[in-house]
Amino acid sequence: MTATLPPQYDPSSLEAEIYQRWKEAGAFAPDPAGGGAPYVIVIPPPNVTDRLHMGHGFNNTLQDVLIRFERMRGRETLWMPGTDHAGIATQNVVERLFATETGQTRHDVGRDAFVERVWSYVRETGGTILAQLEAIGASCDWSRTRFTLDDGYSAAVRRVFVQLHQEGLMYRGQRVIHWCPRCGTALSDEEAEFEDEEGALYHVRYRVREQGAGSGEQETWITVATTRPETIFADVAVVFHPDDERYAALEGREAEIPLINLAIPIKTHPLVQRDFGTGLLKVTPAHDPNDFDIANALWKTPERPDIMTAEARLADVPRVPAALRGVDRFAARKQTVVLLEAAGHLVKTEPHRHAVRHCYRCQTVVEPRLSDQWFVRMAPLAKPALDAYRRGALAFVPERWGAVYERWLSEIRDWNISRQLWWGHRIPAWYCADGHITVAETTPTACATCGGAVRQDDDVLDTWFSSWLWPFATLGWPEQTVDLKRYYPGHTLVTGPDIIFFWVARMVMGGYHFLGKPPFRTVFLNGIVRDPKHQKMSKSKGNGIDPLVVVRDFGADALRYTMVAGSAIGTDVILDPHDLETSFGPARNFANKLWNVGRFILSHLDVPTPAPATLDSCQFELADRWILSRCQRVTTDVTAALEKFRLNDAAAAIYHFVWDQVADWYVEQVKPRLYGEARGGDVARAILAEVLRTALTLLHPIMPFVTEALWEHLPRAQGSLLVTRRWTVADASLVDVEAEDRFARVQALVVAIRQIRAEYGVAPGTAVRVQVQAATIEATEAFQAEQRTVERLAKVAPLTLGPPTKEVGASAVLPDGSAVFVPLGDAIDLHRERRRLTAEVARLDGLLAAQAAKLANIQFTSRAPAHVVTRERAKEQAWRDQRATVAEKRAALGT
Repeated sequence: MTATLPPQYDPSSLEAEIYQRWKEAGAFAPDPAGGGAPYVIVIPPPNVTDRLHMGHGFNNTLQDVLIRFERMRGRETLWMPGTDHAGIATQNVVERLFATETGQTRHDVGRDAFVERVWSYVRETGGTILAQLEAIGASCDWSRTRFTLDDGYSAAVRRVFVQLHQEGLMYRGQRVIHWCPRCGTALSDEEAEFEDEEGALYHVRYRVREQGAGSGEQETWITVATTRPETIFADVAVVFHPDDERYAALEGREAEIPLINLAIPIKTHPLVQRDFGTGLLKVTPAHDPNDFDIANALWKTPERPDIMTAEARLADVPRVPAALRGVDRFAARKQTVVLLEAAGHLVKTEPHRHAVRHCYRCQTVVEPRLSDQWFVRMAPLAKPALDAYRRGALAFVPERWGAVYERWLSEIRDWNISRQLWWGHRIPAWYCADGHITVAETTPTACATCGGAVRQDDDVLDTWFSSWLWPFATLGWPEQTVDLKRYYPGHTLVTGPDIIFFWVARMVMGGYHFLGKPPFRTVFLNGIVRDPKHQKMSKSKGNGIDPLVVVRDFGADALRYTMVAGSAIGTDVILDPHDLETSFGPARNFANKLWNVGRFILSHLDVPTPAPATLDSCQFELADRWILSRCQRVTTDVTAALEKFRLNDAAAAIYHFVWDQVADWYVEQVKPRLYGEARGGDVARAILAEVLRTALTLLHPIMPFVTEALWEHLPRAQGSLLVTRRWTVADASLVDVEAEDRFARVQALVVAIRQIRAEYGVAPGTAVRVQVQAATIEATEAFQAEQRTVERLAKVAPLTLGPPTKEVGASAVLPDGSAVFVPLGDAIDLHRERRRLTAEVARLDGLLAAQAAKLANIQFTSRAPAHVVTRERAKEQAWRDQRATVAEKRAALGT
């Protein structure tokens, strides 16, 4: 059986061949003829610009565990793969490449030539990450791979745009949006992320104009606090809260904008915070969304002066002082402050920490900017998605993220979906010279209103506007395809909590609005891969780990097991990028352990081996009944853990079964029978085969390669693939509580003897006498039944039952109360051991005396930090405990 199995497990020589065999067998494609109910996961489509990183490795491993588990349970599984065109990210990458290659910008060559260059790049690299996912064992149905810019998908995007426009849920309007000067495009609220920054609050004096010529009244000034003094040139009003009595007399009067002396009205509005700054707010509607709303409330057609260019420089307009025109916004801020101070308008500057929005792609500070954009009305779309969660039709794992989802949908704002890019889905809207808008799925020949010539909108759609259709557009919608009818709605979405707003919630809204059903029932949100300092791994920080390096050096199974074992629900995975051996070595060792155990078992299955069900259970020894019972327990535990998304618990359960129970105990127990030294070899081989089948089946979703490599060598498995083998089902009739209890007593006895041997330095090859006084009849029976096992595993000669003799030795008490005594006179040099232990007691006494003096010193305990004193007291207690243990061991050896 093991002739073709190398003595050492070498994943690099096996994994690629095994994966190819799976693909050639069509193992990843759903089989409608199989009779199982569908189970569908859609992959969060990675960007075509990305290479596989540890976040991908983590997320896709979890998906693959679930899909393999359900496939083996007989479900008709579809794991839908694909990639996202990633508008901003891809355009940024290609623009940099293009500049390096040609020294030109996209504007130098024009839209068509640049877009073709992007397509060329995508054709070269777009499939790279999917190929890399194969290296970690992702069992997607690659025949269905989709791309968010392929023809069919693009048709779905256009259909959605047109339908929303027809329903009055899509509109074009002028509003203040988030603008990234670096990327040159608008962003949605979710793409402009808040980050706390240290800034300043500038208190600026505005002169209040006199009410009438020659009135002779005393000159009046007001002070406005602002974080952006460079925008004062775009002010249209100064407002205060209607209930703020401090300024009540100023309502209706005018103030002058500093430096340009332009008069603006003083008004009231309830949105003003009376306790912020001075209680006065400068209204700049073209450069702040709240100011935009205030101006709309104050005037039917408000003035909205725009003083900022798309590059975030002060514009060349009359309102801006000549010295500031063309100056970058941050430099202009400093220069404006200098000018204000010189003119006597700066009252004071104070530190101010506040939240500032940044572009989620390039981290540039976002600029609020007045712009014509396309928007989606979100409140009507959000209602069914919110209701679905509240009535339990949509579940989050862990549940706490459901509250985040609910809060966002409850407070949702309209979605800005137009982007000032060239790469992406071009907005299907056309304009004529008269300002009419024609929205259509196909290119119109003329304006639908007046028949005039039309030009298409230059903007493209937000990338998320296409990816929110992913669960159904990938299945052929808007056509009513067979796949759509069969595989929608899906079941589980596995993703990160950072895109609940970007993607998860929007997919739910899209699913309900366009198909009347949610796209999935459960959202399983994995944690984040972090380094030991709990920093998120990234290439820019230099703390990332290349998953393909891990696969090369440790194997894909080691990567997968490490990820799964470290992923308790909702928690982050901590890995050390500077010590891959510590991070992935234990999982590689586990794969090697399984390989060695598997080879050993297979080496004894080279003769016909009966199935356990055909054997007479009367031939079973205690260990046989115990391991068969443990097989049922671990099957139940692993199945339940996977069903409840406790993947780490499943990994731990099968690990301990393979290593602690099969390798350390059962294999060792049956060796005499396998080698003909005891009767029952056929029984032992039959049960070993069943145990190995169970272990490989349960472990396969987590470690598919090593399990598949061993599976093909099992009797009755030749020619079959483990990837499509049916999941193990626990047999309740084989659960044997009595056998588990009795064998646990034997294990406790062996462990106790091994501990005594280790504590007293008994040489590994030296046998010891052991006397056990059993606490119960059950214990006596267990020790008698497994006497040879105890003697062999604990190096005992002999094991006797009864009260201990009056000799020098060591003792222990087992959990059931049984007493163990090991005479040591013929196993070690008692005199030398006494001297060693006496010296150790003396050494600890010296340490304790010095520590007691240190802690009695009032100068130390009063001056040292509290945590240092606490640490020193803990050290003293640890030494005291060690001394007690050593003294007890010395006393056991007599005088």
